[in-house]
Amino acid sequence: MDRRRFIKLAGVGAGGIALPIYGAQVSAEQLIHGGMDVARKKALSDTVLNAARKAGASYTDVRIGRYLNQFLLTRETNVENIVNTESFGAGIRVIANGTWGFAATNDLTEDGIARAARQAVAVAKANAKYQTEPVQLAAVKGVGEVSWQTPIKKNAIEVPISEKVDFLMNVNQSALKAGASFVNSALYLVNEQKYFASSDGSYIDQDVHRLWAPMEVTVVDKESGQFKTRDGLSTPVGMGYEYLAGREEDKIAGPTTLYKDSYDMAEDAVLAAEQAKVKLSAKSIDPGKYDLVLEPLHLRLTIHESVGHPLELDRVLGYEANYAGTSFATLDKWRSGKFQYGSDKVNIFADRTQPGSLGAVGYDDEGVKAKRWDLIKDGVLVNYQATRDQVHMIDQKESHGCSYADSWSSVQFQRMPNVSLAPGKDKYSVKDMIRDVEKGIYIVGRGSYSIDQQRYNFQFGGQLFYEIKNGEIVGQVEDVAYQSNTQEFWNSCSAICDSSDYRLGGTFFDGKGQPSQVSAVSHGCATSRFDDINVINTKRKIG
Repeated sequence: MDRRRFIKLAGVGAGGIALPIYGAQVSAEQLIHGGMDVARKKALSDTVLNAARKAGASYTDVRIGRYLNQFLLTRETNVENIVNTESFGAGIRVIANGTWGFAATNDLTEDGIARAARQAVAVAKANAKYQTEPVQLAAVKGVGEVSWQTPIKKNAIEVPISEKVDFLMNVNQSALKAGASFVNSALYLVNEQKYFASSDGSYIDQDVHRLWAPMEVTVVDKESGQFKTRDGLSTPVGMGYEYLAGREEDKIAGPTTLYKDSYDMAEDAVLAAEQAKVKLSAKSIDPGKYDLVLEPLHLRLTIHESVGHPLELDRVLGYEANYAGTSFATLDKWRSGKFQYGSDKVNIFADRTQPGSLGAVGYDDEGVKAKRWDLIKDGVLVNYQATRDQVHMIDQKESHGCSYADSWSSVQFQRMPNVSLAPGKDKYSVKDMIRDVEKGIYIVGRGSYSIDQQRYNFQFGGQLFYEIKNGEIVGQVEDVAYQSNTQEFWNSCSAICDSSDYRLGGTFFDGKGQPSQVSAVSHGCATSRFDDINVINTKRKIG
């Protein structure tokens, strides 16, 4: 088997991201053209299914994938890098003698792919010597030949490079004119063309698109040498280039300008420069207990770390431990039927069908149709995230459809679906929520964070902090982080805004597994209030 892929780490100032870039570098034109005919993919898939069955497989699936990436990185008036990559091949997974086997190849000839199928069966048979219990797969009915595509309006990869460079240069100029000393901006565009076939009778063709437009703006006080930064307030999305339209009707009213279903990057660059300047003279927070009003771009990270990860069943069972730990949300808590994960305001669900989300697909990488299911209902833990070979461990018969591999050359395994906090049922705005707070902090955007190995004790920062006194915003503050534990924090949730404030946030590069894989996942919520939370000053020394 080919050693899969090379990984190029491209550093970018926007958040200090180290980008995993998979595949061979190609021209921008090659990203638009090429690919393999669906009929040819089906013929190759049948070759795999037949070869694996003859070699002794009781179950087989094959994923033929073409993974395209385009990344544009800029700084001030310069284009720092443009990267176009393509990775194309097939991953084959089988069960033989009750055990999994896997092989991958980029030799997509009849002989090459049949050889890989036989290798996967040989791997399974070798592994069977050490298997104590046979794999138990939840039943999935074959769907025949179907297709699904992210409902984009404009393919971002097809937009000319020159147009995208001009767009980012305008963003940078907007920030510089508004007083920024430095600015980085970027576009990350991903297209996964995935064909899945299985011995269950499914032939599924999917075309998945994602986009992210991060930036980082820095303002330096030349007299003191002090500086402050503010990251962009975009969110990565399962959308096309239309996300960057910045429609006026998508603006969300609040202490700062935010967007719901589109993003005006240039406007945000101006605001970032102005707000970074205010940060230089903003009051340093007095530590103590505060009510926190957390907007969605901030709260989505807290959801990700304190709900999304601990409810992954492989972490709960201890199968996933080396990469960021296990989980406090053990099976005994779920089986009790009364573990109070949060207050009765907290309803958290998983959903791979949400339009515009990063995790939206028609079917997962095991051929399971995407769906929605509850994880926490009225504050009580009711379910986990599981794949076909896991659900029997929690006495369920139907997979949740959250299997994913980041490449044709990676074996698929349980990955987090979109995990979201349901909005409040009663009409309640951000303005209403702030009016109901006597002593609090309104927090916007993602900042630094830390969480322990069981996803329990944590600390979160943010991008912007506004002090609330007697129901009013009184100004920006700085040096804020809050500390809590997962159960205490979610049980302190006292109010959630209604669906008019519900927005998606997300992460493009969520790491898990060994060898490490990344996935993209969204988290939706409306602005929410958490009472009496411990806030520390991140600049003051302890003791």
